[in-house]
Amino acid sequence: MQPRPKILIAGATGYVGGRLVFELQKRGYPLRLMVRGNVEAYKRRWPNTELVTADVHNYYEMETALRGIDVAYYLIHSLNLGPKAFESADIEAADNFRQAAEINHAKRIIYLGGLGEVGDALSHHLSSRIDTSIRLMMGRVPVTTLRAAVVIGSGGSSYEIIHHLVKRMPAMLPPPWARKSQCQPIALRDVIKYLVGVLEAPETTDGYFDIGGTDVLTYETMLKEYAKILKRKIFFAPLPFNAVSLYSYIAALVTPTPYTVIRCLFESLQNDAVCNESGLRQMIPFTPLSYKEQLLEAMTPDEQDWVHSHWTDSYPPAHDLAMKLSELKNGPRYRARYSLTTDKSAETLYACISKIGGRQGWFFGNWLWRLRGLLDKLLLGAGDRRGRRDPSRLEVNDVIDFWRVENLDVNARILLRTEMKLPGKAWLEFLIEKGLKTRLTLTAYFDTKSVFGVLYWYLMAPFHHYIFNGLIREIEKRSVDSDNATLPVTAAPEKVLSNTAR
Repeated sequence: MQPRPKILIAGATGYVGGRLVFELQKRGYPLRLMVRGNVEAYKRRWPNTELVTADVHNYYEMETALRGIDVAYYLIHSLNLGPKAFESADIEAADNFRQAAEINHAKRIIYLGGLGEVGDALSHHLSSRIDTSIRLMMGRVPVTTLRAAVVIGSGGSSYEIIHHLVKRMPAMLPPPWARKSQCQPIALRDVIKYLVGVLEAPETTDGYFDIGGTDVLTYETMLKEYAKILKRKIFFAPLPFNAVSLYSYIAALVTPTPYTVIRCLFESLQNDAVCNESGLRQMIPFTPLSYKEQLLEAMTPDEQDWVHSHWTDSYPPAHDLAMKLSELKNGPRYRARYSLTTDKSAETLYACISKIGGRQGWFFGNWLWRLRGLLDKLLLGAGDRRGRRDPSRLEVNDVIDFWRVENLDVNARILLRTEMKLPGKAWLEFLIEKGLKTRLTLTAYFDTKSVFGVLYWYLMAPFHHYIFNGLIREIEKRSVDSDNATLPVTAAPEKVLSNTAR
C-alpha cells in the first residue's frame, strides 16, 4: 500500500481550514499545520499534530514550513485587511508560497478561491482571488483550484450576516445588485468534501473547477428564503442606488461581522457567481445540498452556540501576533483588583467563569456590557455580538464577544485580551488560588501611553468598580458547589508605574 502524502495546511487556523483539519485527521493523513502565533497556544487544540510557525509574507519561513511536504493546501487570503491593503498582500503571499513549494519539490498545491468571470468588471476581492490562483500556477508545481461563491455554514461570516440581518431587521431596502446578481451558494460541508475529494482524485491535478450547491438565487431571494425558515415577516422595498459603504456600515452595526470584511464581500456581490460546468461532479460524485438544506444544517450547531471553527479564528488580522500581557516590558500602567474567598472548589469556579459571554451574557450589569459593545460597533470595532465558539469550554485564541482568550491554566487562571477600540491595551484576568478557602481574584489591566488613555482609565474606574464587583459575586453565586462565601474585598483602581505583569 502506497504511503499517504504528507500534507501542509496553510490557513489551518481559519474558518475553512479548521474544518479541513478535523476531516483529514479522521482519515489518518499525516498533517503539518501552519500557524503565525506561538505554537504552544495551539497544542491544546491539536495535541497530536505537527505545528509550524510561519508567515506567508516571509519567504524563508515558508521554505521551512514546506520542507518534506507532498501536498499543500493554500487557504489564505488577506480580506480582513480591508479593500485597500489585501490585493498586494495576497500577491506577495502567493509568490512566496509558490516559490517555496518549488524549491521543496512539492507534488501539488490545492487552492480555494472565489467565483467570478475574468472578463467581468470584478470587485477588488474577486480580482485578488483570481490573481492569487494565477500566481500560484506560474510555477512548476501542479495547482488544483476550486472556486466557490458564498459558503454557508455555522460560524461562517456569510451565514452570520444573513442570520443577523433577517433576525434583526424588520424592513430591508435592497440595492439593485441584491435583486439582479445571481449566486450559487455552497454548504461548508460540501466545500470540505471537494477539498478532500480532489486530494484523493489524481485526475483533478492541475485542474480548475467551480463548486456550488444545487440552487442559483439572487441575494434578495436568499434573505427571503431564510426569513421563511424563521417565519419572519420582513418588508422589502427596493432602492435605485448601490451605496455599498452605507449598506456595509448598517450591516456591521446589526451583525457580528466587521465593516472591513462586509465592505469587501458586498462589493463582490455585485458580480454574478455561478458555476461553469467543469466535470468535477463526475470525478467526485455526490449531490450537494440545496440552499434551504445548507441553512438548516448551519442553524443546528449555531443555535446550540457551538461550532468547530469560526470566522473570528482569523479576525482581526494578526491577532495571534498581538502584544501579550507577559510581553509588556514594565508591566501594565494601571490595574484594579477585586477578590473574594469561598468554600467552593477551584474546579467549580473555573467551570462557571468558562461560561461567561455569548448568549449567557456577563452575569452582571449585562446592559452596560451591551452598551459598550454598541459603542465599539459604532466606531467600527469588534462589538459584542461575536458570541463564542462553545458555550461552556474555552481554548486559547477563542473569542468571547469583544475579548479573546490569551492564556489559560485549567482550574487556575483565564486571561482575556480585549479587541475593542481603546486608547490603549486592556486585559481581564481571573485567578483561582487554592488554600483552606478558595480565593477568586479578578484583575483589570490597562496599558496606555496617551493622555486620553489616562483620562479614559479614571473615567471608567467607577463603572469598573460596579461591574467587576458584581461580576465576581455572580460567579461565586452561580458556581454550583457549597454556598458559604465571604463578601468581596474590593480595592480602588491603583496606578502601577513599574511592576511586572502577572
